[in-house]
Amino acid sequence: MRKSSHMFGTSGVRGPVGDLITPEFATALGQALAACGNNRVVVGRDARTTSPLLSDAASAALRSAGVEVVRAGQVSTPALARGVAWTDSDAGLMITASHNPPEDNGFKLWAPSGQAFGEDRRTEIEAALDADERSYAAWDAVGDESTAPDLTARHVDALCSAVDIEGDLSVVVDLGNGMGGATVEALRRLGCDVQTLNATPDGRFPGRPSEPTAETCETLCSVVAHTDADLGIAHDGDSDRMMAVDETGSFIEGDELLALFGREAVSSGERVAAPLNTSLVVDDVLDTQGASLTRTKVGDVFVAEAARDDDVVFGGEPSGAWIWPAETLCPDGPLAACKLVELIDRRGPLAAQREELASYPLRRTSVETDRKREVMSAVRSALLDTYDPDAVSTLDGVRVEEDDGWFLVRASGTQPLIRLTAEARDEARADALLADAREFVDDAR
Repeated sequence: MRKSSHMFGTSGVRGPVGDLITPEFATALGQALAACGNNRVVVGRDARTTSPLLSDAASAALRSAGVEVVRAGQVSTPALARGVAWTDSDAGLMITASHNPPEDNGFKLWAPSGQAFGEDRRTEIEAALDADERSYAAWDAVGDESTAPDLTARHVDALCSAVDIEGDLSVVVDLGNGMGGATVEALRRLGCDVQTLNATPDGRFPGRPSEPTAETCETLCSVVAHTDADLGIAHDGDSDRMMAVDETGSFIEGDELLALFGREAVSSGERVAAPLNTSLVVDDVLDTQGASLTRTKVGDVFVAEAARDDDVVFGGEPSGAWIWPAETLCPDGPLAACKLVELIDRRGPLAAQREELASYPLRRTSVETDRKREVMSAVRSALLDTYDPDAVSTLDGVRVEEDDGWFLVRASGTQPLIRLTAEARDEARADALLADAREFVDDAR
């Protein structure tokens, strides 16, 4: 098996089945979890065609090492993450590639807090995988296997307890052939009229690509626009993400959702956590509430880490991962859907709420390079030499803050690209900031 150093990113490990993701790797991962002292593990899987065999391989390896296995079956990622505590397990293993295409699969690890494994626990697992030491329990000491209580049903109960919806709103939910059924059940129980698209779990994702974007959600936009629906909801394959469509059929950008959710969650003196590529619109909205934004590295695990602080009441990523730490430290798409319906019930139509937000020009581009590390090192040095050190953050890539905008230079985690982002309060300044960022990258290549 290949060396696993730095294999586990902030979203676990995923890739094409038959390459890295194989039953052999699932077996090694099960052994590694056992070697790291996890004596009871809850195992769940999404609807992908390869998930059952990977789940079987991991479960067999865990039991062979003497670990108790709780099988959750086909379940959403947020239900599995919450289920670590519900089943009194030491860890949760979710077999999923989240929003990736159907030929991919992967694994994500969860702690009893509902949070994804942090850096320390990921490093420990990687070391155990690299050591590739197998241990097998005696014939009379292999681990027992039990079936988990219905985690989806318990998830629905938790969702209904987390919100208060008085009106009878009409919602169209596009499940993307994934695991978002808890959203439908919870909203119906809460009194909403719910219509569904792509509701049958199918790991081939025949209805639309798994990732919910403006392009992949065109059917949802059209259905909402041509009916009397109050909003549309879209999930990815494992339902940890949620994106939305307002009552006019317009897709809502992630930064807008972040601003609306954050405004509703905070009181004066409290904070919201979000990655450092988050729009200025979120800062401005929170400022009106006497609250503030704490920027993190890109990745929901870093948002979740920040959300552990007592004064952080909400965290999110514009890609569709939303965290309410009082409920769970896992990005929970069905919870976000219910929270959004509650928000409309309290504040009125979503399109009108969006009009209350400022709109700032945001520019993005990428530069190809096979020397990401060397280019980023040179860019970092040049920017620190050029700008006031207090205006430069090297938390994740290099972010430069100016009075009227910002730009970010960051290496892609998965592709041979340097990603450039710039935002300002007017078009010309956004263009200028992106050009500045591009010049620094070009000089470093």
